[in-house]
Amino acid sequence: MTDILAAGTVDLAVRQGVATVTFNRPQARNAMTWAMYQQLSRHCEIFKTDPNVKAVVFRGAGGQAFVAGTDIEQFKTFQTGSDGVAYEAQIEACIDLLCSLPMPTVALIEGWAVGGGLAIATACDFRLATPGSQLGAPIAKTLGNCLSVANVARLSAAFSPQRVKRMLMLAEMIGSDEALACGYLHAVAAPEEIDTTTAALVQRLMALAPVTQQVSKQALNRLVQHSAPEAEDLIRQAYGSEDFREGVSAFVAKRKPNWRGL
Repeated sequence: MTDILAAGTVDLAVRQGVATVTFNRPQARNAMTWAMYQQLSRHCEIFKTDPNVKAVVFRGAGGQAFVAGTDIEQFKTFQTGSDGVAYEAQIEACIDLLCSLPMPTVALIEGWAVGGGLAIATACDFRLATPGSQLGAPIAKTLGNCLSVANVARLSAAFSPQRVKRMLMLAEMIGSDEALACGYLHAVAAPEEIDTTTAALVQRLMALAPVTQQVSKQALNRLVQHSAPEAEDLIRQAYGSEDFREGVSAFVAKRKPNWRGL
């Protein structure tokens, strides 16, 4: 396997007005590298000004995961809370770009959508998943870091504050049945039917008034942005903590972390 394939790619295909973006690193459950986030941002920049793209579908390669978060190996170089602030700013810029796309966006989830993967899926307008898919951000169990306030606001708007507390404070995963019942998912379909179900939704979206769709989704985005004040101090506190360094070390060493609250 080449270094490029090991690092993963974010692939793009466009057919009949529908762009399909595939997170392609199945050997790591499509965990995102810095380069993959940069590729995603570049694709979104192109979509914003391409009149031929009428809808975008995001999915993971391999059928086992949408995106299983950010590759934790990359956190080993973090030294201070400032590293965390810079990281969250980079991720937020990418997610905000996805949210600002003028055309409808759909996340096709097969399996795990965790951490950064959950943020990407939540930034999409609609989400579909296969039975057994798991959604969450179990950072209280794994890394001891935090999400940006903007991403917490998006999750809260999509799931409800109490479900987000379960994800972030209890490290619980939300199954596809509950996600469908609470409205986070548009539909749940069997693996052999998920592509057809997604295509049908995309065709419905493309048949409707694009200006109405654009201004409606941006109105909702502005409501979320209004509820997300700056909180650099919280990010700095989490990423600058000894618990975060312990979480990264423990995850890489495949052992249970020893949380000290420091």
